[in-house]
Amino acid sequence: MSEEIVHHHISKQYEQELEDIHHRVLVMGGLVEAQVADAVKSLLENDMALAEEVIGNDYKVNSMEVEIDEQCTQILARRQPTARDLRLVLAVIKLIADLERIGDEARRIARQALDIGTHYAKRNQLSELEQLVGQVRLMLHKALDAFARMDVDLAFRIVEEDKVVDREYESIVRQQITYMMEDPRSIPVSLDIMWSARSLERIGDRSCNICEYLIFYVKGKDVRHISLEQLEKQVKE
Repeated sequence: MSEEIVHHHISKQYEQELEDIHHRVLVMGGLVEAQVADAVKSLLENDMALAEEVIGNDYKVNSMEVEIDEQCTQILARRQPTARDLRLVLAVIKLIADLERIGDEARRIARQALDIGTHYAKRNQLSELEQLVGQVRLMLHKALDAFARMDVDLAFRIVEEDKVVDREYESIVRQQITYMMEDPRSIPVSLDIMWSARSLERIGDRSCNICEYLIFYVKGKDVRHISLEQLEKQVKE
């Protein structure tokens, strides 16, 4: 086998390794999406069995994070990537950490669902979460879609949407405080709903993080902790 063919083969193998970690991130993202969907369904529909299932499946998310992280470590050690390849590996390491934390938030929501199931919850109290649930699930889905397609423009639009999630979260907190003041018997349920809303708000934040990692990979610029105006400028350059 000639030296040229050997080098070509090694390059192809390396390329496959990079493609594989990208693919595995999306698989992990799909699992996390399913965990979030099941968690909020168990909360809104008072499905205790589904809540237990979400809690029981959390180990799958954790295992995937460990496996992908190890794969990235091996690439760093053996391939010593530079430039764009290095940014991809670093972005993946950060992204899977956020996906694992989103999985943790799904587990917390499922635990709140179990707690709410032991109390009497008014339907309108739970229904007030539905809009926030829809917004956050869509943000997460679009963030993973942006990463799949390396779509920087979509990533920027998702970050903009986080303002809507924050406002909806604050509205839910105010509503639940009002319920607690009017009827102390609603306090246990209201607290669970507020904690669930907080978990949803954090999922929205971590969806934004995914978008920032994508922008870092494509543009080579760290866009964390900057204003939307500065972010837009970085994306358009």
